Amino acid sequence: MDRSGLIEATVRKAAQDGGGLGPEDVGRVVDALFGTVEHSGSIAEAIRAGQTVALLGFGDFHAEDGAAALRPGKALVEFLRGSTG
Repeated sequence: MDRSGLIEATVRKAAQDGGGLGPEDVGRVVDALFGTVEHSGSIAEAIRAGQTVALLGFGDFHAEDGAAALRPGKALVEFLRGSTG
């Protein structure tokens, strides 16, 4: 899934949950979190500062041997194994 696909999927998911987010809003959030070619995102900046970004259930982003890494959370692991709906 590329950036456009992520934005479209997130807009659909937000609409299912009663949210009224448009593609422009979601695009700005994606760019702010993950960054663009021109500007780093808040996750990258936190990792570079030595912080861990923990997202409950999803996992945490951290630096490992000079590279970004994701340690998946329990909910993500269970979902990928088909243990949850």
